[in-house]
Amino acid sequence: MGTESMGLRESKKQETRQLISDHATRLFMAQGFEQTTIAEIATAARVAKKTVTNYFPRKEDLALDHHEQFTASLAVAVAGRAEGESPLAALRREFTAALDARDPVAGFAGPDFARMVADSPTLTARLRDLHDQREEALAVALAETAAAIEVSSIAPRAAAALLGAAHRLLFRRIQELTLAGRSDDVIAATLAPEAAHVFDLLEGAFGGSPTATA
Repeated sequence: MGTESMGLRESKKQETRQLISDHATRLFMAQGFEQTTIAEIATAARVAKKTVTNYFPRKEDLALDHHEQFTASLAVAVAGRAEGESPLAALRREFTAALDARDPVAGFAGPDFARMVADSPTLTARLRDLHDQREEALAVALAETAAAIEVSSIAPRAAAALLGAAHRLLFRRIQELTLAGRSDDVIAATLAPEAAHVFDLLEGAFGGSPTATA
């Protein structure tokens, strides 16, 4: 009974978190991020203001609620790669899968959401910070690969900087096309050859670097 009760409580917490996030996003898109207050979100979700801040200590995280998945995504791809698969190949495979899935973490969030972020200096700054955090997490994952083969300590950070910049570019490209009114299917079809070109350039840039291609 104890385990079942804990499971129900956790499920309820997840439902409440999602409810708050959904109402917040709706209000942000309707009236702007900066113009929307925590009190308004609490009223819309029918919870106390403190409940909102307990689930989301930062207002930005109400809008960018996939931030933890986003910052970990590249590192997870590298850490979970198949035996014999290079980090670069794993990242390429994962990005292709994200395109096929129209994954929000890759940038597929719809025009209203993309406009909300683009129009908010706070969210734009937060997104830059999340890209930086994602790059830092990737550097750690690449360092673990490098440690096993004794390469320079700067190599994982250099590789992460290049890979992070490439993924940042592709994310922005998806946002750019979204704001231009392109459908997700058109965006995915446009990005497929563009991403292939970017990853081909990375292959050439890294050459035989073990942190990215071993």
